[in-house]
Amino acid sequence: MGRIKHIPNILSALRILCSLLLLVVQPLSSMFFGLYLVCGASDVLDGYVARKTNSASPLGASIDSVADVVFITALLAVFLPILQLSLWVVCWITSVVLIRLSSLLVGYVKYHALSFLHTYANKATGLALFSFPFLYSIFGLTATSIVICGLASCSAVEELIINIKSKELLRDDAGWMFRK
Repeated sequence: MGRIKHIPNILSALRILCSLLLLVVQPLSSMFFGLYLVCGASDVLDGYVARKTNSASPLGASIDSVADVVFITALLAVFLPILQLSLWVVCWITSVVLIRLSSLLVGYVKYHALSFLHTYANKATGLALFSFPFLYSIFGLTATSIVICGLASCSAVEELIINIKSKELLRDDAGWMFRK
């Protein structure tokens, strides 16, 4: 059982490694999609394995969140130069990033820790971001940008509000839309 408890963190570390490799392979190539799918699978599996093996920890949650940030940053680095985004989309993405950074700053000042939250809205945003290449090929850039930026805006604002209002760090808060 001792080694099993490390598997979730290894999966998150694998996502970081594969995300960095996305930066050096040809975008949208078979190697890119292979790495991309490994990133997605590791994101789904790390939390699941942690819960099933009773090895969830604050450190693991932080590593998972860092892996998410590295993955998203790598995707932005890969796709922003090859997509011809409108200025309004770039401004919207920048606004979401600034709200996220504000939330992290609030959380760090209040809790002295990275305050990435695992709300349902954040999970929905992550799924939408992961689905970007597929949504883009079906619906085009404008519709996909609106859906993803809209979800990302809602989840970023929700996370900021939770960090401002909460008395303690609640990483696994469902979010205000799902509270009883």
